[in-house]
Amino acid sequence: MKNYKYYLPVLGIITGLAACNSAAMPDKKATGDERHYTLAPVVQRPLAGSIRLPGALAAFQKVSIYPRINGFVKSILVDRGTKVKKGQVLLVLEAPEVAQQYYAAQSKYIQAAAVFASSKDNYERTLAVSAEPGTISAHDLELSRARMLADSALMNSEQANFRAQEVNRGYLTVTAPFDGVITERNIHPGALVGPDTKVDDKPMLMLEQEDKLRLILQIPEVYSAQLSGQSAVAFDVNAIPGRHFEGTIARQAGTLNDKFRSEAVEIDVQNGQHLLKAGMYTEVLLPLNGSAQAMLVPASAIVMSTEKKYVITVKDHRTRWIDIEEGNHHNDSTEVFGQLQAGDQVIVNATDEIKDGVRLP
Repeated sequence: MKNYKYYLPVLGIITGLAACNSAAMPDKKATGDERHYTLAPVVQRPLAGSIRLPGALAAFQKVSIYPRINGFVKSILVDRGTKVKKGQVLLVLEAPEVAQQYYAAQSKYIQAAAVFASSKDNYERTLAVSAEPGTISAHDLELSRARMLADSALMNSEQANFRAQEVNRGYLTVTAPFDGVITERNIHPGALVGPDTKVDDKPMLMLEQEDKLRLILQIPEVYSAQLSGQSAVAFDVNAIPGRHFEGTIARQAGTLNDKFRSEAVEIDVQNGQHLLKAGMYTEVLLPLNGSAQAMLVPASAIVMSTEKKYVITVKDHRTRWIDIEEGNHHNDSTEVFGQLQAGDQVIVNATDEIKDGVRLP
């Protein structure tokens, strides 16, 4: 009896410790079963949005001014910063040989015209006399006509030469091809210039149109098919903080740059107040239409690793990793492209801790 009484308390203590340990340690299986994930359906529709891209302003028209013929600069009527109108005289050249060639061609043309007038009159008189039978032979009449045609051809040739010399003479006066501002002047009176004249690898004059500018962007390939033509575009200029500007998409290159895989897009910007200047850098908010083939998922459903981007779908209580590429973003929704179908269920707030092929409760 003494041995029985001695072991009974020991057995009770052991039983109590076992019960305490069992209560202190959680049931792993029960914890796993209590994990639940929020699912969201995949929706197929385009997601209109916008992206911010850097751009640069350029003059709408820009031209380097060179003379058409060789000559000495007689006078320059403009300087850097001068506003000019189309057809306004910029500079005047002098070339005595050009003037002499003009007057010589003029004299030859006048002489040829007089000879043609005489031969024409002679042919008309001969033709009138030949109406009386036996007065003028057919051979003489044909010679008179041939002489008139030859003199006519010579007159036309001299007239063409005279007009060419007249055009060359007009090249001595250089005019503005469009309205704009002279942004460079690299020549002075007395200099000998010509079609290939450059001063320190610069043109004589540089003319730029500044009341209208081009905003040039490079659109990444993934967004190039989502632009809407003639849409308004907002942009900011780094050099003018606090001001917002607008322009209109006017032109698209229609092809991708082989090196950067981007498409050049031009936006027309009216600059009547001349606040903007060619060469300024901008930040453009570009509207996008979205892709009709895109699938929409919550932004938190996308998992990004060092190797890829994917979402986790759930079908028949099992997870599956689906590789995707991102498109537009708007609020908490994101366009994705991959092996997804409308109605598929994806895990919201997915993480890389959720493995592929795991069975969920």
